[in-house]
Amino acid sequence: MRDFIDAAAFKEMILCAEAALHSNIQQINELNVFPVPDGDTGTNMYLTMQNASTELRKRSFDSISAAADCVASALLRGARGNSGVILSLLFRGISKRFKGLETAGTVEFAGALNDGVDAAYKAVMKPAEGTILTVSRMASKAAEDAAALGADLEGVFICAIKAARMALADTVNLNPVLKKAGVVDAGGKGYLVILEAMLASLKGEVLSTAEGGVPLPEEDDNVFSGFETEEITFAFDTIYIVRKTDPYVNLDALRDYLGSIGDSLVISEGDEEFKVHVHTNIPGAALTESQKYGTLELAKIENMRTQHEDVAAGRKARVADDAETVDVTRKDGTNEIAAPEKEYGAVAVCAGKGMENMFRELGVDGVVTGGQTMNPSTDDILHEINRTPASTVFVLPNNKNIIMAAEQCVPLTEKQVVVIPTKTVPQGITAMLNFNPDNETAEAVTEEMKEAIGNVHTAMVTYAARDSDFDGHTIHAGEYLALLDGALLGSYTNIPTLFKELSWALNDFSPEFITIYYGEDVQEDDANSASEVLSGNFPDAEITVYDGGQPVYYYMISVE
Repeated sequence: MRDFIDAAAFKEMILCAEAALHSNIQQINELNVFPVPDGDTGTNMYLTMQNASTELRKRSFDSISAAADCVASALLRGARGNSGVILSLLFRGISKRFKGLETAGTVEFAGALNDGVDAAYKAVMKPAEGTILTVSRMASKAAEDAAALGADLEGVFICAIKAARMALADTVNLNPVLKKAGVVDAGGKGYLVILEAMLASLKGEVLSTAEGGVPLPEEDDNVFSGFETEEITFAFDTIYIVRKTDPYVNLDALRDYLGSIGDSLVISEGDEEFKVHVHTNIPGAALTESQKYGTLELAKIENMRTQHEDVAAGRKARVADDAETVDVTRKDGTNEIAAPEKEYGAVAVCAGKGMENMFRELGVDGVVTGGQTMNPSTDDILHEINRTPASTVFVLPNNKNIIMAAEQCVPLTEKQVVVIPTKTVPQGITAMLNFNPDNETAEAVTEEMKEAIGNVHTAMVTYAARDSDFDGHTIHAGEYLALLDGALLGSYTNIPTLFKELSWALNDFSPEFITIYYGEDVQEDDANSASEVLSGNFPDAEITVYDGGQPVYYYMISVE
């Protein structure tokens, strides 16, 4: 029975929470009901929490205040997507309650949960019930009630978790979209996973390692005991993470190859990345082969033979974390804030070479690579803001799931940051077309850009990432999806039919200008054919076709 949490315990709880999120990425992602491929909740929450764990592993702390500050700062900078931002806000509130404390007891911890909820609700412009906000609020209320009745820390956690489970189950009734799909809220599920992992850590049921939280072994025997160095057939314990270039890539061939060059193979797969653990004598070959499926992000390679020799000789086994720490700065050397050379600058988020070129031609100072399925972190956006040589920087998120991450940059820099709430890339382009740096005030610039994006309608053509019954449509994975201003128009088995149906929907807007941005998987001839369908229905509209090169979306269509 514990009466308080110190810095070491809090650090361990966060590390175990990160590991639990990693283990539940797929389960949480599958709760996302909208069939469009996106930056899924489980992935965003895990990557956000991973940023905190990375910082925690670098340091030791003499107070829970210092540990909580580290977590809050890392989560803020690493926040991805709305779910990641809300998670960072919850822990920012916790950090404020722990300020100046060496340890936290039941009352302080319950109060910290409540402060986290307050911070999240205040930051979200239109808080929606039936979400992570509801789950966290009900959990914190139960924790405070339990603490007031004299419960110990475990009891406070147990009450919070029970309330969170009930609240999560009820999200299906509070949120109409969830009710139609018959699932609970993904963010709420992620928060419950975090609470459960923190309790398991507090009770000593899990421990964190370099790879994350794992069940405690039944016996604390040395992992190298019972065999000789010569018995290690494959020397290098190799662990790495690869971000996929194709969310539907089949890894069977990679499994066969890695199995042929090693043993103890485990591949855990998510929508956007996969993690490999393999024992092999040629780790370089494993990494090279895996990079055919995506981009290598993290790797850890340890020599088990030398580790065994160290232990046998009574020395501490050397691990990857013992390598000399190097302070790595960005290649362009722009960690410092650029001095202002002008009054106004702009940063845009987009993906695709054509889209990037378009924004640069329109005058943006920096481009953050990201968008649908690739939500950039707050720190990614902050980096481009800081390197922009202007006093005031306008940020165009160009995706509704990136707006909150962009807004978190405001207090993190000495520059004035104005986030224009562009939800699509076409809105961002229109905003830049109406960006007038000669205006006397930032308010005037903002007003013109916001007014302009209000006149833009955006149609999107993508694919169904999962089978779904959504908003009256029965959708099968792989079908073409048409969306208009974020609403699903329907799913189709061929593009010509889709464009015919889309034309009917666009007719309500009497469009004067239509711009078609075609993606990396579309040939120019096919884009021109799509243009002909629209021009046949809107002969008076000025129609332009542009190679955007964007992933995920076959077509982005701006209608004004």
